[in-house]
Amino acid sequence: MISVFGSANMDLVAYVAQAPERGETVTGHRFRTIPGGKGANQAIAAARAGAPVAFLGAVGDDGFGAELRAALTEAGVDVRGLRQVPGSSGIAHIVVDDDGGNSIIVVPGANGTVTGPSGEDMAAIARSDALLLQLELPMEGVVAAAQAAQVSRVPVYLTPAPARPLPHELLGAVTTIVPNEHEAAAITGVSGPEAALDALLEQVQEAVITLGSDGALYGARTGERLQVPAAAVKAVDTTAAGDTFVGALAVARAEGRGMAEALRFASTAAALSVQREGASTSMPTRHEIENALT
Repeated sequence: MISVFGSANMDLVAYVAQAPERGETVTGHRFRTIPGGKGANQAIAAARAGAPVAFLGAVGDDGFGAELRAALTEAGVDVRGLRQVPGSSGIAHIVVDDDGGNSIIVVPGANGTVTGPSGEDMAAIARSDALLLQLELPMEGVVAAAQAAQVSRVPVYLTPAPARPLPHELLGAVTTIVPNEHEAAAITGVSGPEAALDALLEQVQEAVITLGSDGALYGARTGERLQVPAAAVKAVDTTAAGDTFVGALAVARAEGRGMAEALRFASTAAALSVQREGASTSMPTRHEIENALT
């Protein structure tokens, strides 16, 4: 089982030819509301990639909260750990341009109340094969969940987004950190993926830096290095590519696949996702991933 301790947001997505500059107003050509949030996205990605998944987090008592719970349930995610709190659910305002690029503003809402795992959350984490974490919840909650996993010897995958300084208590409990190239530079203060990878490995056991169309770069303290290319595809919407990658990677590793094979599995899943619009709605099934690998 994969546990995800993370955020659930309703994505409010505006599609435009070109994203506006500061002070500029542009006319979009479409708008959608799509269940998202980095935590929920990773949970759905892992479930569609073939793993049993438990989601641990919070939504508000508004209409968005009910929709988010329904979307996770429909994907086969166990939502017994998804608590409901008074007030609004989290939202993400996303602008997607015609080249598939995006910019995002997140308003935490109910996610801001998740300051630590409950007793039931900790029990779910302890019986998991992996714990997935991101940084859209309060940092104290993320640290507490990571430490709970560490105590139970459960591998911890951290997506350090939105990028921010990472406390030593968190890094000490992380097994694998999975930033994109920009997040890796922001965290380490080092430019260039190879140099950033070296800097990350001074803090965690292993790291995967996702490089968009250039694939992914992996390194471990053992000295192992791998670079997996991305499939050459036309990107329609890159919003959930990183979350799809992490969810699929954790599934492959939990199944006992070697890192090279797991990276190919994850990279293929991400390549499929960017060819579709939306976050959770873009994530491929296990059948689709395996077909694309053959």
